[in-house]
Amino acid sequence: MLHPSYSDLMKVVNSEVEDGEQPVVQSRYSIVMATSKRARQLISGDEPLVDAPEGKKPLSVAIDELYQSKITIVGDDEE
Repeated sequence: MLHPSYSDLMKVVNSEVEDGEQPVVQSRYSIVMATSKRARQLISGDEPLVDAPEGKKPLSVAIDELYQSKITIVGDDEE
């Protein structure tokens, strides 16, 4: 089971969206794609942006980074 939950992650990612604007993340798919991309970056040698105990899997670190707002998901038009 994923902790935090998908709905918690979506709330964190969309927390800075102002009323009336479209949310950055509207589905679990976006969360999965963003965290898997970050996990691949960590596997390639990028340094974690959060304290990660030795042996913690890259995907878990990526989820923690997203939950702690150390990384953000940007829309296609913002790249």
